Amino acid sequence: MSTDMVVSTRGLTKQYGKLLALNGCDLDLPAGRVVALVGPNGAGKTTLLRLIAGLLHPTSGTVSVLGRDAATHTVAALSQVGFVAQEHPLYKRFKVRELLRLGREMNPGWDQAYAERRLAGLDIGLERRAGQLSGGQQAQVALVLALAKRPRLLVLDEPLASLDPLARREFLRSLMTAVADDAITVLFSSHVVSELERVCDYLVLIDEGRIRLADDLDTLLAGHRLLVGPRNGHSDDALRSADGVLTVVHGQRHINVVARTGAGPAAPGWQAHPLGLEDLVHAYLEQSHQARTHRAASEVSGR
Repeated sequence: MSTDMVVSTRGLTKQYGKLLALNGCDLDLPAGRVVALVGPNGAGKTTLLRLIAGLLHPTSGTVSVLGRDAATHTVAALSQVGFVAQEHPLYKRFKVRELLRLGREMNPGWDQAYAERRLAGLDIGLERRAGQLSGGQQAQVALVLALAKRPRLLVLDEPLASLDPLARREFLRSLMTAVADDAITVLFSSHVVSELERVCDYLVLIDEGRIRLADDLDTLLAGHRLLVGPRNGHSDDALRSADGVLTVVHGQRHINVVARTGAGPAAPGWQAHPLGLEDLVHAYLEQSHQARTHRAASEVSGR
């Protein structure tokens, strides 16, 4: 693994019985980035994150984190990886002070002053019990517990899923403050793609257990365009088969085509527009969905 790569996987595969959750994933994640991990339900996101965090072992292939095999993490290595799960698991009967003491006893690099300072800034009292906190406050405590380990890599598995818009915004603000202060690498899985665009600078798209995209976000957005043209004279089949075309959507008067830059239809009346992250992700997932539908139809007709 290159010294500037925090995570590196080769042929990473994870199977649960007959279910193939990850299928031969090759991935390199550079240091110092905030990485968005996106994909539909069942794509393999949580499995990938838990393999990286050392909570699962691969069926085959390798996953290296911070230069070490994630499957054989030592206590010292694990202390450099912070992990926040979707459900923000906390001992609900514990006071916040007791959660901090537990973190201090389990992590050799624990920074008690840092944890207390961050919680004070969030107005979360140390004598409050975790079960009495709001969902947003519980998420903030879980984030503080992960950050107080002083990790080099922070792994977040859908931490925004159960939060209201205000709590999501406050969580992201706390996260970006930590990133700016401590220069950590963050791997962030979320379905709230619009929120990810505000904080992430690197994108990994996973679908059907395979890595579809992995690159700098600005590079990806610059490499794709929304092309808008007249409906007349263009068949769907011709457009979809054009090199670099991802999706074709018909409006009342126009056709919208998402394509890689320099590809797709080029004719009078067509205009090119920049894409946002949500549009880019949707285009690749829609392309995958159409391919699955086509495969299923072919299998049925071939019987």
